[in-house]
Amino acid sequence: MRRRSFAAPALLLALAVTPAVADDAAGRIRVIGRASQETAPDFASVEIGVESRGATPAAALDAASRTAKGIIATAKEMGVAEADIGTSSISLQPRTRSVRQPDGTVTERDDGYTAGNRVRVRLSDMGKLGELMRRALDSGANRIESIGFGLRDPAATDSAVQVAAVKDAKAQAERIAEATGVKLGSVLSIDAPPRAEAPRPMPYGLAKAAAPRGRSAVPVEAGIIETSAEVEAVFAINR
Repeated sequence: MRRRSFAAPALLLALAVTPAVADDAAGRIRVIGRASQETAPDFASVEIGVESRGATPAAALDAASRTAKGIIATAKEMGVAEADIGTSSISLQPRTRSVRQPDGTVTERDDGYTAGNRVRVRLSDMGKLGELMRRALDSGANRIESIGFGLRDPAATDSAVQVAAVKDAKAQAERIAEATGVKLGSVLSIDAPPRAEAPRPMPYGLAKAAAPRGRSAVPVEAGIIETSAEVEAVFAINR
């Protein structure tokens, strides 16, 4: 993982002297502190499901349920905890088909039912993600959706980046004070806007899984998650 410097240019130096107030500071230094951190995700999440057809609602739903049970069983066999397996959606709806009449008109007729069942699986061992998807397909799944990566404790990363942003702001203020020949005073205010976090298409490695003979695991790249923070800090200038 690459490491980056958190230094950023100072944006504003305000020397607002107010001689009318004896105990007021001689001025202020206002800076924007920024920091960011690239972190490898520690879990992968995927939604795997099936869409089945049947002549009756029960037949369609039963077929989807059997496949969903197979997906859940596969995940458990691969060591996924029950808490990381959950049903995300179940659907059932009638089907119709278009039929052309002798007079050339087209009508819709009943054509059985379609049922869907989707299971969301979260894996800490991301190297097993490709194999999980492959084995799920072998068990009857025909839908793979919503693959994502995340952090189980994002608050810890947020805190670390915010602290780094505050340190960056202070370092900027100290450089400005030194360059202008003034003495940096205490911090007057710190404003921390909401953080910005987004996955970036920069792979830290390919999640590889050993596939049984005759089959191929699905290749998956986890990428990285970039977390950034920004703070606006105002420091007093002492005489």
